[in-house]
Amino acid sequence: MKIIVKSIVLIATIALLLPVASNAQRPSPELFFKAAGSPVNPKLQVSWNRYHSYDGIVDFCERLERKHPNLVTLTSVGKSYEGRDMILLTITEKGDTEHQHKPGYYVNANIHAAEIQGSEMAMYMAWYLTEMYAEGNVFIRELLRDKTIYIMPTINPDGRENFLWEPNTGSSPRGGMVPRDNDRDGLFDEDGFADLNNDGVITQMRRRNPDGDWKTDPNDPRRMIRVAPGEQGEWELLGREGQIDEDGDGRADEDRVGMYDPNRDWGYNWRPNYVQSGASQFPFALPESRAVRDFGFEHMNIAGVQLYHNTGGMILRGPSVQGGGSEVYSREDNMVLDRIGRIGERMIPGYRLLTIWSDLYTVWGGEYDWWHGAMGAYVYCNELWTGYLMFNEPGRGDQYEFDRLLLFEDAFIPWEEVDHPVFGKVEVGGFNKNFGRIHPGFLFESDAHRNTAFCLLHAYHTPQVKVDDIEIEDIGGGLRRVTATITNDRMMPTHSGQNLRYNIDPPNYIYLDGGEVIAGFIVNERNHLGNDFEQRHNPQRMEVRNISGQSSVKVRWIVSSGNRFTVRVESVKGGRDSKEVR
Repeated sequence: MKIIVKSIVLIATIALLLPVASNAQRPSPELFFKAAGSPVNPKLQVSWNRYHSYDGIVDFCERLERKHPNLVTLTSVGKSYEGRDMILLTITEKGDTEHQHKPGYYVNANIHAAEIQGSEMAMYMAWYLTEMYAEGNVFIRELLRDKTIYIMPTINPDGRENFLWEPNTGSSPRGGMVPRDNDRDGLFDEDGFADLNNDGVITQMRRRNPDGDWKTDPNDPRRMIRVAPGEQGEWELLGREGQIDEDGDGRADEDRVGMYDPNRDWGYNWRPNYVQSGASQFPFALPESRAVRDFGFEHMNIAGVQLYHNTGGMILRGPSVQGGGSEVYSREDNMVLDRIGRIGERMIPGYRLLTIWSDLYTVWGGEYDWWHGAMGAYVYCNELWTGYLMFNEPGRGDQYEFDRLLLFEDAFIPWEEVDHPVFGKVEVGGFNKNFGRIHPGFLFESDAHRNTAFCLLHAYHTPQVKVDDIEIEDIGGGLRRVTATITNDRMMPTHSGQNLRYNIDPPNYIYLDGGEVIAGFIVNERNHLGNDFEQRHNPQRMEVRNISGQSSVKVRWIVSSGNRFTVRVESVKGGRDSKEVR
C-alpha cells in the first residue's frame, strides 16, 4: 500500500513539473451553450475576475497575437523609466490596406499607478474583438475590416508594479517611479510610509485615547464612528499606517517616489508645478509620455481616443480648461461628443457624462487635451468604478455592508496591534488596497463589457470616407464631365474644429485617374446659380478641407480624353476608398 501511495505521489509530482503546452486544445464545444454577446469557446481562455501583473499583461498580449495572427500585431513603443517595454496591440483585419491607412481608434490606461483596472478593460476589449471576429460576428468583422484599433494596456508599467507589490494605499502611488526631493533637503524618503505589520498594504492607524473623537461601532467592530458631543471617545486616528520621517528632516511623507502626476506632463495647455501641482520640469519630461507622443505623431490616422482612469463612474469630455470650448471645440465637435456621450450614459449604468473643467476641476497639461488640442482627435476619459454598482442604487454604496454581504469581509484587513517607532502601541487595519477604487472580481466583466461596447460605438463613428456615386456626361467638343459623390456616413467629421484651425492634417484628397483633366470643381449644391468653387492648381487632385459627419460632398472634373475613370479618396483620419466606372 505504501508503495502504491508513493508511486501516485511521484507520478503527480512529475506531472506538475512537466511544461504545459502553449497550444493546448480548447475545451470541446459540446461542453458549452452560447450566451448572447459573448464568445462561446474562445481560442484564448481568460478569467476576467482578477488583475494582471506587468508580466501577466505581456503574457496575455503575446498569447493573443499567437492565437489571432491574422488580426493582432504586438510591438513596443518605447521603454519606461525602469526599462519595461510599453507594449502596443495593433488590431485590424490584415489585408491589402495598411493599418495606418484606415481610420484609427486608440485606447490606453493606467497612466496613474493605482488605477489598474483600466488595463484590464483595454485587454478585455482586445480579447473581445479578436474572439468575436473569430466567431464570425458581422459587426466586429466589418469594424476590423474598416478600422484599426490600437490598444496600449498600461502606459505606466513601473507605477503599476509598485502599486501591486509594494506597500501602498488604494490611491498610492499616483505617478511613476522617478524619485523626487520635494523639500530640497538633498535626501529622498523611500516612500514616507512604513508597513508596520508587513502585510503589503498601507491601511489606517489608530491609538487608544479616552479623549479621542472616535469609537467602535457597536453594530460593526470593523467600523469607527464619531462620538457625540460630550460622549467619551475610545480612539484617535493617526492617519495612514506608519507615517514616519525617514530622512530625519522633521517632516513625514513629503518626498514620495512618484509624487509627480504623469497626467500633468503633456504639451498642450501645460503649466509648471506652482500652477498645477504634479507637473514635472517641462512638457514631456517623462519617458512614458514621450513614447506615447511619438506614437501619436507616427499614427495621425487616430481619430478617436479612449483614456481609462478611476474612479467615480464618469464619461469625461473636454475641455479641461475654462474657455476651452470656444477656443478649441467647434459646434460640430460639441454635438458629436455630447451625442455619443449621452448614448454612453445609457450603455453604462451609474456613469454620467461630465465636462472636465466645469464639473470637476481644471487640468493643465493633461493627456486628454493633448490628444484633442494637438492631434485633432475626439476623446473621452472614463473614470471607472462607481458605488452605484454595489447595490445598483444611486449614490455611493456602503462599503462595509457591501463587503459583509457580497464579499464576505474579504476586502477588510482586521485591526491588529503593532508597535510604532514614535507613537508606541497602535492598531492598524482597514480596507485592502484592492477595494474602494478598483472593481471587486465578480463585478468586473460586466463593467468591462459595457465600457468596451461604448468604445466600439465611438470607434465605429470615427470618419469613414467612401466613393458613393460617379456620373459621366458628354458635354460636346470631345469633353466629358465626371461628377463624384464622396460620403462620410459616421458621426465624426474628417477634421475636428481644432484640426481645421491649426491644419493638423492635410485636406481630404480626391483624385481622378484615367483621363486628361482640364478643370476641377467642388460643387456648391446650395447655390443654384452654379457658383461652384474651381480649384485652379492641380485639379486632378481635388482638395476638400473637411467632410462633416453623416454628410457628403460632390467634386466635378472636365476631362478631354479617357473612357475608364477611377475616383480615389484619401483622408488621414477618414481612411481610403476608390471606385472605377466606364
